[in-house]
Amino acid sequence: CSRYKRCTCAPPHTQSDSSCITKLPKHMCCDCCTLGKTAHELGLPCDHNLSVGHQCNLVSRACCVEGATAHQRERGTVFGDKENTFLLEKTNTTEPQQETCDVFLYCLSCFFADINECLVGASNCRGGERCINTEGSFRCQREVSCGTGYELTDSNNCKDIDECETGIHNCGPQFQCQNTQGSFRCLPKVQCGSGFIQDALGNCIDINECVSQTGPCNRGQICVNTVGSYTCQRNSVNCGRGYHLNEEGTRCVDIDECKTTENVCGGHACLNMLGSYRCECEAGYMFNSITRLCEDVNECRHYPGRLCAHKCENTLGSYKCSCTTGFMLAADGRNCDDLNECESTPCSQECANVYGSYQCYCRRGYQLSDLDGTTCEDIDECALPTGGHICSYRCHNTPGSFHCSCPVNGYTLAVNGRSCQDIDECVTGSHTCTENQSCFNVQGGFRCLSFECPNNYRRVGETAARLERSEVVRCVKSCQPNNIACVLDPTHSVSHTFISLPTFRELPRPEEIVFLRTTVPAYGSYNFGSYDVKFDILEGNVDNAFDIIKRVENGLYVGIVRQVKPLIGPAMTVLKLSMRNLTIQGDSGHNIVNVHVFVSEFWF
Repeated sequence: CSRYKRCTCAPPHTQSDSSCITKLPKHMCCDCCTLGKTAHELGLPCDHNLSVGHQCNLVSRACCVEGATAHQRERGTVFGDKENTFLLEKTNTTEPQQETCDVFLYCLSCFFADINECLVGASNCRGGERCINTEGSFRCQREVSCGTGYELTDSNNCKDIDECETGIHNCGPQFQCQNTQGSFRCLPKVQCGSGFIQDALGNCIDINECVSQTGPCNRGQICVNTVGSYTCQRNSVNCGRGYHLNEEGTRCVDIDECKTTENVCGGHACLNMLGSYRCECEAGYMFNSITRLCEDVNECRHYPGRLCAHKCENTLGSYKCSCTTGFMLAADGRNCDDLNECESTPCSQECANVYGSYQCYCRRGYQLSDLDGTTCEDIDECALPTGGHICSYRCHNTPGSFHCSCPVNGYTLAVNGRSCQDIDECVTGSHTCTENQSCFNVQGGFRCLSFECPNNYRRVGETAARLERSEVVRCVKSCQPNNIACVLDPTHSVSHTFISLPTFRELPRPEEIVFLRTTVPAYGSYNFGSYDVKFDILEGNVDNAFDIIKRVENGLYVGIVRQVKPLIGPAMTVLKLSMRNLTIQGDSGHNIVNVHVFVSEFWF
């Protein structure tokens, strides 16, 4: 390092700068630096040569110089920035300054950084312990737990837990707790005497010495167990089953069970045998050699499915057959024949016999009862989920059927007996219109209409006595001479048309009701004076239930009036529509169309 040369170096452990050359172990570097600081404290010169090696001398001299000049920053070495940047003044030594700078930089970490004893191997952790570095020290932590019954002490050792002293044992009141390494034992407080053994609950249980010991008594004696001990008794003559001692008591003779025991075979024949007997059982019974009795044979279980066609029921010494519901026992007593239940008229209307059963049927308009399955109940067709669609207007239930009706005025029942058909009073002549009025049929009634053209307009054609839906009453402008206001009036014509609508309870999509056809070609060029048409609704749009759109059909503009919201009748409104002809100069006039809308009270 030349005079005032700035040397920058990252911490030694990163080795990110080629100028940092680590040549001493960190602990040795710190020891050498301590020699230099001690020399400065003792007042010794910093350029002394010690027999510690060339690199250690460099470190010692650098630390000595740093200690001597720590209070004279304006003349000595500058320390303190966080990147380990400092200045070294030029010394009179002939040693390479760059090497001194490199080693000193590395050894500075002895003063500014904690020593990781775990990495340099300076810890005293034992096997099975893990070293954890701390600020200025380290600690050892056991890697494997101590296990059940032990606890870890502050010295990192495993200590036995005295369950008896801490009271965490589960010994009962009849037992005393005894601590062991890693566990404990429960010892009974009461000790059993001779001839007894203690169970897991501390109870004393008698020992049967006659069973647990082999031959406790002498030959010719029998062992008899007592509480806590046993006794030996002299053996006496004991005859086996089916024998008894003779009168002298010297030998065993056979017992004739057929004579000595009354009715031993329960009414069956008895045959005596040496030491036993045998019963000759009747048909349907079997001799049991264990109970020595004649027991009934369950034929239904021994021969399943082979004795009876349907059901088999066991009886003493025999069996009997029976049939399931819908069948009767045949003449052979084993098979089953079908029973015709319809002969007893179990159904309220119709009965059909089927194999093993029967089925009840109902006539049209009736259904079987869910309670008994035999009674026929009237079907209320009007109350069914689809009852609202059976009749157009009202449904009337009748036994086994139903009938529909229509409103009293304006409708008649159709041929199908369900739909309501409008009566055209204008055709049948049942209307009340005068000669000056025109009759217009609406759904469920009629309207008497009369029209007068406005001033300066005249009617085109004659108005018929009966108006159809497609008919139009049209008035065109007819100005008097010199009537400038009439000539300047942009309205060319005033028309009237008529429509009858049902009440739309549901309107899933717009309903197109009126078409206003024009002679104006579509896609014309304004540069050549071609026309455009604009359609508007000026008056009568109740609840905004209608709109008007423009469409092109066959190359011409058409205005279409649509119903977009439902209207609940009876209602009547007049839609005043405007058709304005547009040119490049502006409006060239417009026509007024009055649409008389009659909304019926009903949906049909």
